[in-house]
Amino acid sequence: MTDVNEVNKQVIAQFRAQGGTVGGFFEGKQLLLLHTVGRRTGQERVNPLVYAADGNCFLVCGTARGAERDPAWVGNVAAMPKVTIEVGEQILKATPTVVTHASPDWERLYGIWSAYWSDSAQYETRTSRKFPIVKLEPDASGDDLLE
Repeated sequence: MTDVNEVNKQVIAQFRAQGGTVGGFFEGKQLLLLHTVGRRTGQERVNPLVYAADGNCFLVCGTARGAERDPAWVGNVAAMPKVTIEVGEQILKATPTVVTHASPDWERLYGIWSAYWSDSAQYETRTSRKFPIVKLEPDASGDDLLE
């Protein structure tokens, strides 16, 4: 079995070395790096995630490739008022909103994301849970752009 942490480290390194472009499994897809802090460990985490755009917002999805539980990063994001994201060569602060299937906006947002990431249909066959969408709204002020 492939160690997901090792694969993520390689994807992150390639993302940063190539200005946000990644090959292999993610070739041709929009990817961002989501920075969170572990709610139990307090350790910084970075997760490479496919995103779809919704206006000026970025949509990422907690599929965990169809696992029975949401990925840990979703819970970490839910506990954070702001997150840092890397998109291309930019580093931005963003306000996250976790949108569950109980939300009236979930169907629209999940539709946007799943239309962009067609593998979601396969992931859905592996579990009965509905995947949470995380809407990342970049801070409007240019002051929040990190260098």
